[in-house]
Amino acid sequence: MNQDTQLNTNREYKDRLFKFIFREKQDLLELYNALNGTAYDNADDIVVNTLEDVVYMGMKNDISFLLQEMLNLYEHQSTMSPNLPLRGLLYFAALYRKLLVNHEDLYSSRRIALPLPRFVIFYNGMQEEPERMTLYLHDAFPEKYKADEADLDCKATLININAGSNHDLMKKCRRLEEYSLFVEKVREYQHKDYSIEQAIDLAVEACVRNGILEDVLRENREEVRSMLLTEYNEQAHIENERKIAADEAFEQGVETGIKQGIEEGIETGTEQFAALTERMVQEGRTEELLRAAKEKDIREKLYEEYGLNR
Repeated sequence: MNQDTQLNTNREYKDRLFKFIFREKQDLLELYNALNGTAYDNADDIVVNTLEDVVYMGMKNDISFLLQEMLNLYEHQSTMSPNLPLRGLLYFAALYRKLLVNHEDLYSSRRIALPLPRFVIFYNGMQEEPERMTLYLHDAFPEKYKADEADLDCKATLININAGSNHDLMKKCRRLEEYSLFVEKVREYQHKDYSIEQAIDLAVEACVRNGILEDVLRENREEVRSMLLTEYNEQAHIENERKIAADEAFEQGVETGIKQGIEEGIETGTEQFAALTERMVQEGRTEELLRAAKEKDIREKLYEEYGLNR
């Protein structure tokens, strides 16, 4: 299956698996209670206001809803990004704008009451992260300024939901624990060298046998398979794009460093370093050359190796 085919796999299933699993208000209420230590029991109090048609940088927010004067934004992430608070800010701006469409004039002498924003990221990526951490928008501002100097900020709470993490939270929300176990089972089969398609199918069968997300997997097997396969393919695409970008940045850095090294060598009359650069580039030793440009000890050893000592 080529990359273009992978990225177009069953695009009719637009929801992501996390959102699909928590599509029922009762399950969403259980998750909310588990996170906030509350005991609300009327799922009808939840008003889901997810922005289905709002896309920023190719991503949709998974779930947003109002409950008890709180505006909750829940995101699932399998990759760690320091830009999550910025995304949260943009989503909240769009959500508040939607809430205020038919509201009184913003220039009114009366203060407009707003629901309290809460942004939670459920992380289950392969990169090791703490059980819980807080990310701030102000970390992206210039370092010379202190956080309290900013007139705008946004906080995001990241919660690690990989199997074995946040034990107490998982026990309070069985649905979340089952989702974690299902993803872990898929990875377990991947590590046994099954293809992603085979790993998903085997994980579904194993989880159904063991009562893990049984109702979801039995009734929606093909939807779940397609959503998860699309997510994995998109993640592979993102990682590939990152690798290409990193390689290009490295190559550009090497080229710039070599050019500067040659220019500096000529300017300072060190034909010795210019000759060293030419030889090492021909042999593909560019990383070592960059270190040599910065460290005299390495440079002297290379001069000796190439017989360039004066």
